[in-house]
Amino acid sequence: MKTEAEIKELVRKKYSEIALQDKATNESSCCGAGGCSTEVYNIMTDDYTDLNGYNPDADLGLGCGLPTQFALIKKGDVVIDLGSGAGNDCFVARAEAGENGKIIGIDFTDAMISKARNNAETLGFNNVEFRQGDIEHMPVTSNSADVVVSNCVLNLVPNKDQVFKEIFRVLKPGGHFSISDVVLVGKLPDKLKNAAEMYAGCVSGAIQKETYLELIQINGFKDMRIQKEKPIVIPDDILQNYLKAEELYEFKSGNTGIFSISVFAVKPKQTTACVPGGGCC
Repeated sequence: MKTEAEIKELVRKKYSEIALQDKATNESSCCGAGGCSTEVYNIMTDDYTDLNGYNPDADLGLGCGLPTQFALIKKGDVVIDLGSGAGNDCFVARAEAGENGKIIGIDFTDAMISKARNNAETLGFNNVEFRQGDIEHMPVTSNSADVVVSNCVLNLVPNKDQVFKEIFRVLKPGGHFSISDVVLVGKLPDKLKNAAEMYAGCVSGAIQKETYLELIQINGFKDMRIQKEKPIVIPDDILQNYLKAEELYEFKSGNTGIFSISVFAVKPKQTTACVPGGGCC
């Protein structure tokens, strides 16, 4: 079992490589992580191209949903994107928040930050900035954001509970998040769960859907709802890299499911007690 530090370094290295790949390469793999399939295999099957603010140079094909589509962003909002990559969701968020809004993308990979900043400069966006940092310890002031979005990133983070604490901290009272992520129903085979490539590819780092939703609730968020849910099907020619024929059959015929969910929740306007992540305890 890898340590949290080892997992983070794995993700950092892999996503540094991904930043230098083109979208077509990333779309033929699991979140760009490799293991190319002869079938069409991209966790994100949602199409950004009709959304205002979409920029193809910022779209690396790494997501698993369209969180900005559901995020209820208003003009003038301060929006934080966790794991902002090349800036795709930030630029879509800017189209919603307008010139008076402020968009902050956070990513801990040098190459991604560089790529995103170059994209923002090319587009002439002065109200979109990219900060290098760990989303378990965001370089953002408490109670400063109206909206937090994230697209297929929390599954890569070892300590998901800490991320939700940080989201609660940086949101203003009454602020909300819309996050697309990968979750599990049932037990993932150990050979998949322990595969480094599959971790960087957004699958083996996923946790149980029930546990994921519980983390949101115990960290003080209210009005939680799933905005969209879809199954993720991993093609056989990728699974065969990790599972023998009988193991593959057992996995596909069992009750295990891999899903992309987009989930929404609100930080209460007032809290009557100390809430973990709220800065009072």
